[in-house]
Amino acid sequence: MTATLRAGRVSVRVEPASVLLGAAAWTAAVAVALHAVTVGDYPMPLSTVLDTLAGHGTLLTYDVVVRNRLPRALVALLVGAALGSAGMVLQRIARNALVSPDVIGVGAGASAGAVVVIVVAGAGATAVAAGALTGAVVASATVYAVAARGGAHRLVLVGIGVTALANAAASFLLTRSDRYAAEQAATWLVGDVAGRSWPDVLTVAAGLAIGAPVVLLLTRHLRLLELGDDLARALDGRIGTARAALVAAAVTLTALATAAAGPIAFVALVAPQIVRRVLTPRSAGVLPAAGVGALVVVSADLAARRLFSPDELPAGVLTAAVGAPVLLYLLVQVSRRSG
Repeated sequence: MTATLRAGRVSVRVEPASVLLGAAAWTAAVAVALHAVTVGDYPMPLSTVLDTLAGHGTLLTYDVVVRNRLPRALVALLVGAALGSAGMVLQRIARNALVSPDVIGVGAGASAGAVVVIVVAGAGATAVAAGALTGAVVASATVYAVAARGGAHRLVLVGIGVTALANAAASFLLTRSDRYAAEQAATWLVGDVAGRSWPDVLTVAAGLAIGAPVVLLLTRHLRLLELGDDLARALDGRIGTARAALVAAAVTLTALATAAAGPIAFVALVAPQIVRRVLTPRSAGVLPAAGVGALVVVSADLAARRLFSPDELPAGVLTAAVGAPVLLYLLVQVSRRSG
């Protein structure tokens, strides 16, 4: 069931189930993030956290909440939202559950670009974000150039090859760098939100500010693209421009999310699949995918902090542990359908 909202000449189709799932996912994600801010080596009740955010805390609670835990929680939420959105866009354009930024090399390209800037130039957050964006664009352009006419299966295979090359390049640079640069760049091989600061929040927020409006404005074109290139082109002669803009937005979301937290694996693969299992594929929207992505990352980070206390695992390790079986399951499903 759909509803149409009209304001003058502008009309927006609304899927109530999609909106409901998105609201539920975002509510759960924010609740987990608030809980994450209260726990740690210095636990505090939620009332103290809220007082501190309102400007009534002590110097100690301000340092713990505002300078340490809040940026970490916000980066987890925003990175998850960016990756979930990017994954949903790419999967719907390619009409293939295996197509996600981390599978087709976009995330690995962003990681390699960030490592190059850190190791070679030793630059700050802005330059790292630019390097990640450049790496993501180069990787996506390479994949498209090689696999443009080979269909989604070839896109996945070429993407796996580009991912391997990008990871090898990043690893090589780390072996040739000094210890400090290697430690700073190590995050861009695994993915983690620990130690994130406000510049990292601004980095991923900038990605969402650029990419999210494009995706939301062009969401209706995803339905056409799911019909196939020929039919979509017959129904809308400018569909190629919309597809290019959507892909560019997905690449930007992935690149700046990676610049903020490294390659947190399989979130862009798993989040859209959860949404598509709950909703019908045609009503699976970007908003619930963003909410589920945010919930996955913030939950993975909280679990990585608490399950192995006093040690912490990178959030990317847990998402990879969950996402790898999902990838294998999807590979089996695709193989059965094609066989």
